[in-house]
Amino acid sequence: MMDSLKLIDKVILTTLKTITITSFVFLTILISANVFVRFVPIASLHWFDEIIELLYAYLVFYGAAALWISHEHFSVGDWIEKRIKNIRMRHVYRMIIELLVICFALIFFYYSLRLTILAQDVTNVFAIPKKVLYSCLPFSGGIMIIYSIRNIAVEIIGIIRSQQGRGETLYSQRHK
Repeated sequence: MMDSLKLIDKVILTTLKTITITSFVFLTILISANVFVRFVPIASLHWFDEIIELLYAYLVFYGAAALWISHEHFSVGDWIEKRIKNIRMRHVYRMIIELLVICFALIFFYYSLRLTILAQDVTNVFAIPKKVLYSCLPFSGGIMIIYSIRNIAVEIIGIIRSQQGRGETLYSQRHK
């Protein structure tokens, strides 16, 4: 079972990283082409803004979800956690942080899903439905919620194991 979950994690993370890196590469190419065309006007890039908007949204939100999964996002609380000597209290602290984080993720998911569902307009040049542009928001929010639930479960297991005298658990193993 755990091997299957690890494989799913790996596939999701690899997919998100691939989307993020691909978006970054295409953004770089398009922005460079736009700068070049401004100095050497050989073509019109009137469609440029639509694709940039799509790529930038995918880069930011799928990238954020990838960082969320791998715990590589910026964290202010690391300095506090290091000062907590009691292992059980460290797990309690992390669980409180994850509960606050999941509140954000739930609000983000709700409003981004609502925005995506209610979007009726299309882009000017390619007539891409705005729903396609906005779809990365609830999708990445959903991923954040799922992994926050996982993190809360890991901390609960850590609290239980620390009561039984087993010491550090899954979270510390992930961060070594």
